[in-house]
Amino acid sequence: MCVVKRYLSGVAVAVALTFSSPAISQEADFLKSVAGSWSGDGTVKVRTNSSPVNVTCEFKSGSTETSLSLNGNCRGLLIVSRAIRADLKIDGGKYSGSYVGAGTGTAGLSGNRNGNTINLGIRWAKEVNGDRRAQMSIQKVGEQGMRLTTVDTDPTTGKSVVTSQINLRRQ
Repeated sequence: MCVVKRYLSGVAVAVALTFSSPAISQEADFLKSVAGSWSGDGTVKVRTNSSPVNVTCEFKSGSTETSLSLNGNCRGLLIVSRAIRADLKIDGGKYSGSYVGAGTGTAGLSGNRNGNTINLGIRWAKEVNGDRRAQMSIQKVGEQGMRLTTVDTDPTTGKSVVTSQINLRRQ
């Protein structure tokens, strides 16, 4: 459920879920597994063709059987900080919601979970890197790690470019 100028600064992932009984248990277990305090670092690109900026991040997350909130700060270049917020709901195994953090306004999110990863399509509020689409993943890595990644398409080459990757460790 994770960028300087456009993606990072404070990350909040609040997930409100509604689903049938078997799905409740599976999703609740996964959401609880990413609750806690997290810190780490990574890289962020403001544009697909820009140089990566190193960032450091700290988060606190909490969960219930039907929700997850992830709040924090990411900083780069000693002076840049950006808030990130994602609010997700699940219905019938599908996640949907909103994302704020790219500096373009509220973006839409939709996708699903596959194993330890929530894979989401992003629809930016305004054009970013030549279009309004990108991808985001929130991946649990082992028992003590979480990785937040965004991928966008370079408008010049048409190739996928990782625009942010934040690797977090449980505190």
